[in-house]
Amino acid sequence: MRGLYLVTPNWDDTDRLLDVTEQAMQEGVALLQYRHKSADAVLRREQAGALQLLARKYGVPFIINDFIALCEELDADGLHVGGTDVSVAQARARLGAGKLVGASCYGDLLLARKVQSEGASYVAFGGFYPSLVKQYPVTTDPDIVLQAKREIALPCVVIGGMTPDNAAPLAARGADLVAAISSVYLADDVTISVRKFNELFGS
Repeated sequence: MRGLYLVTPNWDDTDRLLDVTEQAMQEGVALLQYRHKSADAVLRREQAGALQLLARKYGVPFIINDFIALCEELDADGLHVGGTDVSVAQARARLGAGKLVGASCYGDLLLARKVQSEGASYVAFGGFYPSLVKQYPVTTDPDIVLQAKREIALPCVVIGGMTPDNAAPLAARGADLVAAISSVYLADDVTISVRKFNELFGS
């Protein structure tokens, strides 16, 4: 796993969501995560199903944020969990060894070690920068990436207000994936934005 980890915004307009997502995928995306915290169950199922078909068209692993039952229903490629969701151990037990299970670790290496022992597939650190989407303390030290690469034998994702420019020092420290929402979905030119992210990883 290496490159742009595309995370969806809270858009109710499914056609618009699919259009921008496909533009990004045409340029190259490593992982796609469906994240829509405010959607009702019907919209969430509709959007997730459509995005999964799109992800499979482009050969991109498809991850559901938080909603493990939806992940099971769709037989999605994996689940991403945060601090208030099911634990990595619970997710791994329910989903089995063949699925990806990612975990938000914020700025906490101890938590990263814990989720690694529980069977996580990758660890995500941040926020590093202010986000247009999520409100959180911007307190994660960029050097946590260096520490994680020494201590954690899993791919390292960086999240929080990512742009191609401010993600560069994190990629230089060894981040495997950069997670982005607004920098792609609100970009004037989606293709150029995705290309710039991919250039951080030599692709």
